[in-house]
Amino acid sequence: MSAVLAMMLVVIGVAVVGAQLSPEVREALATAKNLYVATKRADGSPSKASPIWFMVEDDAIYFTTVPTSYKAKRIAKGSPILVWVGSEQGPHFVGKGEILRDPALAEKMAPAYDQKYWISWLGFFRPRADRIRDGKTVVVRVTPLPADS
Repeated sequence: MSAVLAMMLVVIGVAVVGAQLSPEVREALATAKNLYVATKRADGSPSKASPIWFMVEDDAIYFTTVPTSYKAKRIAKGSPILVWVGSEQGPHFVGKGEILRDPALAEKMAPAYDQKYWISWLGFFRPRADRIRDGKTVVVRVTPLPADS
């Protein structure tokens, strides 16, 4: 009986914690400058992969986009996000996206962009809290889905 209970707790713990990035993806994220992301269209076909800048924190990836982009609209409707690291042939995973409108998150992302992208520390193409507040930009958080999703 205790073995069954222990197994149930492990399964519940995995369900609560969610999927994790594979070691291959995690290693590639440590040095990659770009991700390539695609979403699924209403007919189920994948969109064209777009290069994006990003920040990684734990097992989540964050990037910004305009709320009127097809990418943001599909993510808001629940489309999975197809992510390739470094190149369109790089290590990849499928994730769940969440649209966030938190200016503090943009402020947290900006220094990470500054460290990774030289043009960001000049003030270009970096996440900005005022753009989030004004509704011009949204933050997307991507977390990996289990491999069988």
